[in-house]
Amino acid sequence: MRVIIVGCGRVGSTLAVQLVSEGHDVRLVDRSAKPRRLLPDVFPGQFHQGNGYSRATLEAAGIREADAFVAVTSGDNSNIVSARTAKETYRVPIVLARTYDPRRADIYRDLGIPTIASVRWTVNQIHQTLLHRHLTPELTFGSGETLLIRSELPAYLTGRRLTEFDVDGEIRVVEVTRAGRSFVPAHSTPAEPGDLVTFTVAVTALGRLRGFLDRELGT
Repeated sequence: MRVIIVGCGRVGSTLAVQLVSEGHDVRLVDRSAKPRRLLPDVFPGQFHQGNGYSRATLEAAGIREADAFVAVTSGDNSNIVSARTAKETYRVPIVLARTYDPRRADIYRDLGIPTIASVRWTVNQIHQTLLHRHLTPELTFGSGETLLIRSELPAYLTGRRLTEFDVDGEIRVVEVTRAGRSFVPAHSTPAEPGDLVTFTVAVTALGRLRGFLDRELGT
């Protein structure tokens, strides 16, 4: 996946290092060359100096082939302008932006741009949204280490005991909504078609949870 990150501060640099370590094509953009020192000496991604809302800079970074765009500069105005450019001009499939002023979150929401509001929490949220975007958290706890996620079970899991999906210390089924009624499943409760299941999951176990569901998600 090609990801363009605008803003090479603590969040942008940390996210970039994490993504490149997983094999993704990362292009960083920052108006100053100084933040580059936050990156490792041997950084396999690209660094482009320039404004994150400059089309020339974005095109040099390869935005026309980008799969995702993340705006995490220190300014809300810069983030919203660059995010809108990525979404509306270049039609990047996934666009995320950081906001410092909660009152601006409604503006981003109206534009269809998810917002991310500690540094570690932000990096965790962006990372899981990029790679596990079909598993949208209902709630997050602490600094984003634990999530509450609801998902409809795929048909191929029908008949299996819901407790089979529990992984000690990583994933737990805590609730099921079936035919409009909610209940806490017993140890022997089998999955039925159309079950909407609530999981508590460690952010590090999102890939494992997705493995239960990916035949339905198709990605």
